[in-house]
Amino acid sequence: MENEYKHIKVIGFDADDTLWVNETYFREAEAIVGGLLSRYETPNKIDQELFKMEIKNLPTYGYGIKGFTLSMVEMALEISNYEVSNEIVAKILKIGKEMLNKPVELLENVERVLTLLSKKYKLIVATKGDLLDQERKLEKSGLLKYFHHIEVLSDKKEENYIKLLNHLEIEPEHFLMIGNSLKSDVLPLINIKAKAIHVPFHTTWEHEIVKEEEKSNRKYKTLTNLEATLELLI
Repeated sequence: MENEYKHIKVIGFDADDTLWVNETYFREAEAIVGGLLSRYETPNKIDQELFKMEIKNLPTYGYGIKGFTLSMVEMALEISNYEVSNEIVAKILKIGKEMLNKPVELLENVERVLTLLSKKYKLIVATKGDLLDQERKLEKSGLLKYFHHIEVLSDKKEENYIKLLNHLEIEPEHFLMIGNSLKSDVLPLINIKAKAIHVPFHTTWEHEIVKEEEKSNRKYKTLTNLEATLELLI
């Protein structure tokens, strides 16, 4: 059987929820804020309003914890009809700061996978989010030594990947992306004739969920964990 990855020279990795835990902390923060604002609405309604606020603010704040924190504050003001106390606003800001200072918890066997793949391929990180926060996590992770290049993207659409590959002088047929999001890490790569492997995380942000018709007839592999990529690539 032909090896569909035989032309791959460079492998890109998503960071959050591919190399280390991330989305779990957002869900925990949402639960705490739901409790803080319980006098105004149900937890489900608060979650819905927060998601709407995040999406509305994406063009202004971008992705990451800082934008999420500002969206939590704005949502709290609106859902309370601007009656929320300064104390609760301060607690929400504290939640955001605590998220920024969370330890970096690597996912299982990440370092083993990077060690082995880096002997055969050039590895890069292609992630989105807040620049300072992602740099902090990469530094704390101890994984920087495995990567030839780090790119923090404002978004992960086809045009963002094309610009990145052009900048690094990588042909799409030589590039493989590995990540947990079909919307951000897989489908855009398939559309530009690169390769992609989907390694789902147990929790996915609603904004990253794709409809069944969007992924039908798309050629990519889904693996249960990062270590399973070694069987395909080594």
